[in-house]
Parts: sequence; C-alpha cells; structure tokens
Amino acid sequence: MESRKTKGGKTKIRGEALAEEWGPFGRPLFDDPSARALERVGVVDVGSNSVRMVVFDGAARSPAYFYNEKVMAGLGQGLAQTGRLNPQGRERALAALKRFAALAEGMSLPPLSCVATAAVREAVDGPEFRAEVERETGLRLWVIDGQEEARLSAQGVLLGWPEAEGLVCDIGGNSMELAEVSGGRVGRRVTSPLGPFQLQQVPGGKKGMARFIKDTVEALAAELGTGHERIYLVGGSWRAIARLDMERRAYPMTVLHEYRMGPQSVLQTVNWIAESDLNALRARTGTSAARMELVPIAAQVLRQLVLSFHPKEIDVSSYGIREGLLYEQMPERLRMRDPLIEACRHAERTMARMPGFGKKLYQFLLPLYRNASYEKLRMVRAACLLHDTTWRAHPDYRAEVCFDNATRANLGGLSHQERVFLGLSLLHRYKNSRAGSRLEPLFALLNEDQMREAEVLGKAMRFGAMFAVKSPEEAGELTWRPKKKVLGLRLNAHAEPLFGEVAQSRFGALAEALGAQSEVSVV
Repeated sequence: MESRKTKGGKTKIRGEALAEEWGPFGRPLFDDPSARALERVGVVDVGSNSVRMVVFDGAARSPAYFYNEKVMAGLGQGLAQTGRLNPQGRERALAALKRFAALAEGMSLPPLSCVATAAVREAVDGPEFRAEVERETGLRLWVIDGQEEARLSAQGVLLGWPEAEGLVCDIGGNSMELAEVSGGRVGRRVTSPLGPFQLQQVPGGKKGMARFIKDTVEALAAELGTGHERIYLVGGSWRAIARLDMERRAYPMTVLHEYRMGPQSVLQTVNWIAESDLNALRARTGTSAARMELVPIAAQVLRQLVLSFHPKEIDVSSYGIREGLLYEQMPERLRMRDPLIEACRHAERTMARMPGFGKKLYQFLLPLYRNASYEKLRMVRAACLLHDTTWRAHPDYRAEVCFDNATRANLGGLSHQERVFLGLSLLHRYKNSRAGSRLEPLFALLNEDQMREAEVLGKAMRFGAMFAVKSPEEAGELTWRPKKKVLGLRLNAHAEPLFGEVAQSRFGALAEALGAQSEVSVV
C-alpha cells in the first residue's frame, strides 16, 4: 500500500490492501509472477529520425536500461516533399532492425514490442517497408497513429512521474503530439505536423515557417486550453535544447530527466541558440551533428509553445514512447507503486550485503521524523534502502560513489534537488565532513536547511547501520525531544556491549549534527 499527500494535504491510499506487518514500505512485488514477467522487456521504436532498441531490466516498476542502442536513420527526411521514406534512411533502418533482432535472440528475450510512428504511417511505401522488415527480420512493426503515439508517450511520462499534471509534448522528426495527463491518466490527445523534417518543407522561408508554427500552435492551444501549469517535454530535440539551457546557465548537473525550466529561461535559450555558432555548441554539449541540425527549428516550436500555452514550468522527461510500451504491459497495481521506492528496493535486493536491513534501519530512525511530511519520509526510506548498496567500492571513494549513484542513476519520481539531497545523505552515511569535496558545485542546488537535514539523515544512518548488524530496533530505541534538543538512546540490557567506542562516537556525531545533547540509558 502506497500513500501520497495530495495538494489539499489529504492522504491518498494507493494500490492493494497491505498486511499490517509491512508498514509504510508496502509488500514487495519481486515474487509476484506478473512483476517477474516484466524483469527484462525489449522494445523498438522506429521513428522519423531515429531507430532505437531498448531492453529494460530490473525493478519492474522502475526499470533500468539493460541495453540501449540508437541509429539516426532519418527515415522521414524529405517525406513531406516526396511522400516516400528516405532511401538511405530506409537502408540504415533495415540494417539496424536486423541487428536488433539478432541481439534480442542472443539475449533470449521474449518477442520485441515494435512501433513505427509518423514516417512509416504517412509514407506511400510505408506498408512495403513494414512487409520487408517482417520478411527480413521476423519483427512485426505496429504502425500507430498520432493519437496512439501521444497516448504512449504520455504513459512513458507517467511511468517515471506518477503525479504528472499538465501537457505532455512529444516531438519527433515528422510530427509533434500533445496529450493531457492528470490523476495518473491520459486525457485528450492531438497530433500536428510540427516535426522539424516537415517544417523544413514549409514554403516562404523563415517567415513562412514562423507563421505556420504560430498558427498551428495557437490552434492546438485553442483545442486543449491554456490552463496547464506544466509542459512535459519528450523527444531528442527537446532534450538537446534542455542540455543547451544547462550550458547557458552553467547548471551543475547534466541529468536531463526532471530538469525544470522557467518560461523566461526557455525564451532566453532559444535566442541564445539563434545567435550562437551551432558547431561550437555541439562541441560543448556532445550533441550529434544530425540532432543539432534540427535544434534551431525545434527551438522555434518550443518558443511558440511557451508563448501560446503560458505554462509556469517546462519539465524534461527522458521517458517517452518506449517507456510507455513498458507501462502498457504493467498491471494496474504495479503502475500505482512509487517508482523511486521500487527502484531502491531492487537495488538493495541485488547489491546490499543484508537485503531487508533498510526497512529495519528506517523503522529505527523514525523517532527522528515523528511529524515529517510524506515527501520527507519518502526520501528517508529511499536513503535507508540504498545505504549499503555501494559497499564493494573502495573505502576511500565509497562516499563519492554513493553520491554519484544517487545523482546520476536512472531513478524516476525524483527531482534534481531530491537527487542531491539523497546523494548528500548517502555521502554523510560514510563520511562526517563534506568540506573540500569535488561535488561542492552540486550542493548549491540545496539551501542550508536542506544540507543540514541531509547531514542529519546521513549521520543517523551512519550510526544505525553499524549499531546492531541484525536489527538496531532489537538493540535499543532512539528518542528525540526537539524542543529540549535532547537525543536519547534506550539500550536494551542484552545489547549494552554493542554500544562500544565507535558506536558512541557516531551517536555523538549525530547529536552534534542535531545541535542536541545526548542521553543514554539501559533498560
């Protein structure tokens, strides 16, 4: 059973009923046959610009990328002019699909889920290409219309962002789709010819293209309304623009998923792109030449989206149609799980020395968080599950490896600030001081209070994790009186020998981080 705080402050219970003994952690799903069936799933996305194969592996609710390969085939290049798939792109796409089929066989995967979008559905030779692919590779392409493309992309956003509210905007080479998301569901959906390949063929030069983009986006805004606070961006061209926004702002983290931009920042970046040397920008950000060629056009579309829809925030999603295909296969009870907690559970299960200890550590530390919000408890839970997953790293680097894992791992449902908070907590689980760390630029994403809270959590885990190997709760109980600033430890008599010199030192460090006096008693 999962719960979340709604905007009104009420607690919403999510998922199936839960046996009481599991408490707030929820019953693990790893032994459920429907979850096991999703442990390794391969999907192929044949788009207008790229052809990609992704194999998902790991926690079924928040999968890791076991394999990920992309070929920039350019199938849809010139389609608006000729009505046919690009001949060179068709050859490259077919070669890529032959390779993907062979890779899937080598990995002993279940049948690949394969979708083809705007280029294949709109080209007169699309059916011929589809038949050739099946004949040559055995792969069956599911050619989807714009409405279905919008739905699957929106489902991909929901996989990593269960609480997403707003518009999902997926831009490809030959089309752009919009879909409403709210309450974990996909609502109205529309498609448009606003892909860069299509826009390259609009007559009238730059002025003609600008007029076409403005008229089309305003028509979309009239159909879907402009009361959406957030736009979630899906697609390689959007991610390239977001990476450029990071570069312009000297943003300290380059993880694109859940990167958030304000409208003014987007407009400034669009102008900066127009005034800059694209080759220089490409070199600075590692963007491919094929992708950078489309960025200026996509940037003009994004500019008009901001001007016409008036969102308060523009968020980047690395999850899209491929993740939407995975979401499609999930049972409802799995969809309703928290992707962060499920991913952390899986990490503990596969990488910790003592799987299951994270729950015990969390329960031991709960007295420190009696009146904490659900959002804060969620971060404490995640940290406790991850606290021992990097034990194999060299002790001199373990703290930084913890931080890197938290800030760069493929974790859904986690903002950039939350990533740094989680990473800093885990750093302090292994190290008392953060002074002089090479990671200091990232700490700037947190304010002083957040950094102090991360340090307290880290030092609490540092003490609790070594206090009693089997279960700290069986050895003693923490007490916390925040008004009097007194941190207590009630030791069970049989566990008194566990509170040795190192344990005393770490308990003292936790009290110091809380600005508190410490009290120890034996009961």
